[in-house]
Amino acid sequence: MIKTIKFATKAAALAVGLSASANVLAADTTLIVGTWLPPTAVQNAVVWPTWAKWVEEATEGRVEVKIEYDVGHPKTYFQLVEDGVIDAGFSYHGYVPGRFKLPIAAEQPGMGVGAEAASVALWNVQQKYFDKANEFEGLELLGMFTHGPGQLMTTSPINSIGELKGKKIRIGGGVQAEIGERMGIAPVAAPATKVYEMMQQGVIDGALLPLGEQKAQRLAEVTNTLNVIPGGMYLGTFSMFINPDFLADLDEKDREAIMSVSGEKLSALAGQAWEQADIDGLAFAREQGVNVVEHDESSAFVQQFNKLADGMDQVWIDSVSDRDVDAAAALAEMRKIAREYEAQKQE
Repeated sequence: MIKTIKFATKAAALAVGLSASANVLAADTTLIVGTWLPPTAVQNAVVWPTWAKWVEEATEGRVEVKIEYDVGHPKTYFQLVEDGVIDAGFSYHGYVPGRFKLPIAAEQPGMGVGAEAASVALWNVQQKYFDKANEFEGLELLGMFTHGPGQLMTTSPINSIGELKGKKIRIGGGVQAEIGERMGIAPVAAPATKVYEMMQQGVIDGALLPLGEQKAQRLAEVTNTLNVIPGGMYLGTFSMFINPDFLADLDEKDREAIMSVSGEKLSALAGQAWEQADIDGLAFAREQGVNVVEHDESSAFVQQFNKLADGMDQVWIDSVSDRDVDAAAALAEMRKIAREYEAQKQE
């Protein structure tokens, strides 16, 4: 396991800016990373700039990384990179139902850790168990990560799971669809970037999202109540990927240099950045006067959710029966890695 990566958002962005300006004349190749999130989002403010600095240093300035915004809908990024429209990108697995079944293991309730530990565990299990299923055919994985624990944010107070029945709640796909069905909500599929407008206009009654979106998307301005449970209701899984042909066109030493600063190292960086975003998002929600209800394990709300989530592991295991993977063993090992990593962080 790698050690926890320490960084500061502003420092990372500044360092990349200085690195890019210093190397732009020397760069032989520009690597275009596409993103759908705004510049202030942690993926663009921290993760990609830090990785860009790593790449430029590892290739001794021969490869320069450039971020391009709003290239397409989040669900199209897998195809955009596969087709070479952009060289690299990232996306949420739940936006493409049916293709990426295996990473959804990390989304199941019960992981009980933050995004960094979950991201490292997901990457390791992908390499050991999931890679042979070839779900990422046409792409080269750079890293994988989860956002922080998904929580319930609503435009009016919600005091029990039962009160959600019939409510219009935004979900992002993946395991959230199963949770939503069990809650009896009226699910509304939409990317996180549309939630502010939908909550403000009353199109939806709430959303399932990590706490970081309270600040990143300014959802604290339209949220009345946050119900926060230990470990969250789920995690959301993402992958970062690059076009294999782009890599093949590079000199071998630059190819190896890029991959040397990716993998588990990049996955941990992304997880930690998204984890810090949740801390900042919760603080922002409190500043904005959102009613934050923090439930402990013994609360009725948590007990209701746990009952609702019972059996979801088996649902996922059954859903990947066509992948020729020992799904039960993979899920157990993922949780073991994640919890051991989390425990090491606390030492």
